[in-house]
Amino acid sequence: MFSYYYIMGKKVCISFIFLSLVMLACQNVNKEKDMDTGNKELTYLALGDSYTIGEGVEEEQRWPVQLVEKLRADGIDISDARIIAKTGWTTDELMAGIEEAGPGREYALVSLMTGVNNQYRGRDRDNFRKELASLIDTAISCAAGIADNVIVLSIPDWGVTPFAAGRDQEKIAEEIDSFNNVIVEECNEANVKYIDVSGVSRRASDDLSLVAGDGLHPSGRMYEMWVEILYPSVKEVLRGQRNEK
Repeated sequence: MFSYYYIMGKKVCISFIFLSLVMLACQNVNKEKDMDTGNKELTYLALGDSYTIGEGVEEEQRWPVQLVEKLRADGIDISDARIIAKTGWTTDELMAGIEEAGPGREYALVSLMTGVNNQYRGRDRDNFRKELASLIDTAISCAAGIADNVIVLSIPDWGVTPFAAGRDQEKIAEEIDSFNNVIVEECNEANVKYIDVSGVSRRASDDLSLVAGDGLHPSGRMYEMWVEILYPSVKEVLRGQRNEK
């Protein structure tokens, strides 16, 4: 049976009122769920060494920071990059740094850039390959186990910088190319994206504006060029995950 009451002089069915309130509450819950998912920021983890931390440049000139700003300018809602990197780190030191930081495993994008200090210290390629493979596996784990969400950058050629004056620059270039071949092979094995910035890094031999004040590391302008190279791949990684403003 239905119960009827008079509200403001009108006969109203209580069951109808109750049903209306339930429907309104369900609508509000659904709206809150939509807002929760729609407003969720994408997250980015950058792993590396001096190139990732931006040795020799201001924080806003670091390439991971420039990448985030470019994405935001393109209407993509992404948080500040979490950077785990330190000048001088080799592959094993980077792994230790990641383990200490405990970055988590739910990033929409993970970048990895490592190996220059292995080459600089004269470590062999077999050791590099083994530790690189482990780092790529770790990067995939941090990307929620999705290999497609990981990008790996090549080693730039520091042999063209003023810091390398008087050294065997041809030998440096050959060793870096050899290490980059390992990176290509391991990226193919793990099905992650490889981004070549080595070619553009060699432009610094004729343009010192691409070198930071320390005479060794890239300038903000060089990092901007890297971002332009990797940007299409990054947008592809974020396609389907992203929330545009």
